[in-house]
Amino acid sequence: MAKTKVKFICQECGYESPKWMGKCPSCHVWNQMVEEVERPARAGLPATLSGVGTKAESIAEIDISQVPRTTSGSVETDRVLGGGIVSGSLVLVGGDPGIGKSTVLLQTSHQLALQGYVVLYVSGEESAQQIRLRAERLRAVSPNLFILAETDLTQIELQIEAVKPDFLVIDSIQTVYHPAVGSTPGSVGQVRECTGHLLRIAKTSGIATFIVGHVTKEGAIAGPRLLEHMVDAVLYFEGERHHTYRILRAVKNRFGSTNEIGIFEMEEAGLREVENPSELFLSERSKGVPGSAVVAALEGTRPILVEIQALVSPTTFGNPRRQATGLDHNRVSMMLAVLEKRSGLFVGSQDAYVNVAGGVRLDEPAVDLGVAVAIASSFKDQGVSPNDVFIGEVGLAGEIRGVSRIEQRVKEIQKLGFSRCFIPSRNLRGWTPPAGIELIGVDSIQQAFEIVFRG
Repeated sequence: MAKTKVKFICQECGYESPKWMGKCPSCHVWNQMVEEVERPARAGLPATLSGVGTKAESIAEIDISQVPRTTSGSVETDRVLGGGIVSGSLVLVGGDPGIGKSTVLLQTSHQLALQGYVVLYVSGEESAQQIRLRAERLRAVSPNLFILAETDLTQIELQIEAVKPDFLVIDSIQTVYHPAVGSTPGSVGQVRECTGHLLRIAKTSGIATFIVGHVTKEGAIAGPRLLEHMVDAVLYFEGERHHTYRILRAVKNRFGSTNEIGIFEMEEAGLREVENPSELFLSERSKGVPGSAVVAALEGTRPILVEIQALVSPTTFGNPRRQATGLDHNRVSMMLAVLEKRSGLFVGSQDAYVNVAGGVRLDEPAVDLGVAVAIASSFKDQGVSPNDVFIGEVGLAGEIRGVSRIEQRVKEIQKLGFSRCFIPSRNLRGWTPPAGIELIGVDSIQQAFEIVFRG
C-alpha cells in the first residue's frame, strides 16, 4: 500500500509546504495553511485533452471551420466574449455576493435553451425548487433547460453523460467536491482537481462550460491563482449592490479582446442590457454646476461618455484628504500635483474628492484632461459649458498627449448632441472630423483652462 503523504496548502495563494506554518511565506497571510492528504496519481486518465494520441501539425493546415461561435442571446454578453460562445470553452465568472452572477447565467441559459440547445444548470448552493422560483421571476422557464442540485463531481459527470448538454453551468466551483480528494469543498486541492475535471469534459466533449467563482474580500477570485490560468476566459461582474448598473468585464479571453465590457441594468425581472450606456450615464447630469466635466472614454471598441465630478474644499485637518471613486487614486494624486505646479492652482491645502458618475471604473489615461478640468472648475467655483467634452492624457510637464481611436470618440460625442470637444493638437491631423462639432486642439492644461474658463 502506498504511503499517505500530508502537505499544507495556503488557501490564499496555493503555496505548498510539508509542515504547518502560521504565516504563508509566499503571500504573507496568517492562518491560511490547511492540511491536505496527497493522494497517488490515478491511472487511466487521458494523456491529452482530446483523449487520444496527437501529433504535431502545421498551423496553416489546422482546420478551424468546425469551431463556430454560438450567440448567447445577449448582445452585451457576446461583445465581452468576443462575438459569442466558443464550443468547448471554459469560462470563469466572478463577482461579489449578490451582484447578479447566478441571474445573468440563468438568463443566458434560458436564451440558449430557446435556440434549441440543451443546457444543464448545476447548482451547489440552491435546491431545484429555489432555482425554479427564481426562473419564474426572471421568465426563464424552458423545457431544454435542465436543473441539477448536486455537489458531488462524480454524480455531475453521470448526469452530463445522461443529459448530453450543449452547454454546462456550474454554480459554484467552490461548492463542488471530488470524493477521491481528501479535503473539504472550496479548498485549493478540491478547486484545482474539480476544475481540471471540468476542463477535460469541456475539451473532449465540446461542451461550453461556465463556472461561477466566489471572490475574496480583496475582490480576487477565491482559490489558487492556477484556476484563472486553466480557463479560457475570466469575466468579472462588477457594480455596487445598491446601484442598478452592472458591468461585465473580461480580464482574460483567449478568443477575444480583454478590454470589452457589457453594461446591464438590474430590474425586478432580472438584468436588462443597456444599448446606449453614454446616454444612461449622462441622464442625471446637472448642467453648469462647478466641478463637473464630461469625458469620452474607450472600453475595448466602445466609446462611452461619462461625467467626472470633483469637489475641492479647504481642509480642516493637518493633512488634506484625497479620495477617488472609479479612478486610480495615484493618478488623481498626480493630477493634483501637476495642477499646482504647472497651472498655479494651490490645492495643497484643499481636500479633493473625485468621482465617476454611474458606478463605472475608468482606467485609461485619456480621461486626464476631464479630471483636471473638473478639479479646476470646483477650485475656481466656475462651471463648465454643458456642451463641452474633454479628451486627452496629461503629462507631468502639463502637456496634453495624443490618444487612440479619436474618430470613434468624436462620433459618439456628436451623436449625443455635444457641440464642442477639446482634444490634443496632434489628434487634429490625419482625419476628417464630422460636421456639426467644433474641435479645439490644445497643447497644455494651461491653454485648455484659458479657453474653458474665459471670461
